[in-house]
Amino acid sequence: MQNKLKIINDPVHGFIRIPHEILFDVIEHPYFQRLRRIGQTGLLNLIFPGATHTRFHHALGAMHLMFTALETLRQKGVKITEEEEKGAMLAILMHDIGHGPFSHALENMLMDDWHHEKLSLLLMNKLNEEFEGQLSVAIEMFQGKYHRKFFNQLISSQLDVDRLDYLNRDSFFTGVSEGNINTQRIISMMNVCSEGELVIDAKGVYSIENFLTARMFMYWQVYYHKTSALAEFLLVKILERAKYLISEGMDLPAGDNLKYFLNRGKSSATDEDIYRFTQLDDNDIIHAMKSWQDSEDFILSYWCKCVIQRNLPKTVISTHPFKRQFIEEKIKNTNEFFGINNGKELVHEIKRKLLPYDTKKQPIYLLQKNGKKIRLEESQDQLLSGLMVHKTARYILTFPRDISHIIS
Repeated sequence: MQNKLKIINDPVHGFIRIPHEILFDVIEHPYFQRLRRIGQTGLLNLIFPGATHTRFHHALGAMHLMFTALETLRQKGVKITEEEEKGAMLAILMHDIGHGPFSHALENMLMDDWHHEKLSLLLMNKLNEEFEGQLSVAIEMFQGKYHRKFFNQLISSQLDVDRLDYLNRDSFFTGVSEGNINTQRIISMMNVCSEGELVIDAKGVYSIENFLTARMFMYWQVYYHKTSALAEFLLVKILERAKYLISEGMDLPAGDNLKYFLNRGKSSATDEDIYRFTQLDDNDIIHAMKSWQDSEDFILSYWCKCVIQRNLPKTVISTHPFKRQFIEEKIKNTNEFFGINNGKELVHEIKRKLLPYDTKKQPIYLLQKNGKKIRLEESQDQLLSGLMVHKTARYILTFPRDISHIIS
């Protein structure tokens, strides 16, 4: 009989235990193994060459942190059954199972308005049928329907084990140390209050503030880095363009599964959609972009060369929207330089905005020694939380590098 209680060596957390056989069975399933071929950070490796880690790594790391968090809560007197432990670990293990190629960038391009969480739930239900109902508790927790709220908060909130893993993991692989947080310290401060909600022991206030600032720095320095935002934007535009050209009757080379989605109109998901989706990964998109470099369509060819050859367009960043006249001049210069009349397709303003700490959406509560809970931003000890409740925005203008020398 196969030993399913394995130990995995992870570069971020060290040794990760798989304490339940059903976890191993889910990890072995083709739906989950596909995550080995789905990057965690899209095209970030164009900017940070080390960022080649996958959703597979991240899901295992988040599962490990869930196990650690549940052990901590048990030590503080919170009753957690084995079924609940299995459920919570399964839910976080599968939380990203519905991610498509290049994740967020292409989410709505392949399946119109299908968010990855919707797809994750759909695939979880399919797996639950295969495993004869063993994932039912996990699905309840994932959806926030389980009667003990803290389980869902550990899976999805402003301070969940998903974020604790990806911040440390992305910081490790990009080499950007500002994202490095002390996950063990934060988890050791977790508690459950009398209402059954996840709280943080009040003495952990600075660890939480450090977590929030680390996340903010990672967004502006890594995820929303101007070149990173551009690369993600280009991926969307490439597939949009390919979909448009195919609808106009052009034949574009692509793998069968990608071609299926490029030809697909707007409709609710069918069983074939789901099957095809689970066959897709980053390699399908990269392969297509490699061949589309030679497309007779100038726009598609140009963008694909930008990504594949890493000859990216020029970007200018600002805290305010760019003046219309400035954008029009870039379009005019593009048309003249390339001898085309649709230069507006190559000049775009990209907006990125961030609210570091949302006080309305699942605020973080601190548990005081007297047993009362207070909101993080109301704590007399907080130093930074009050400053992180405002949205910040950046505007990025992108245009062909070939015209950057032209003075308008």
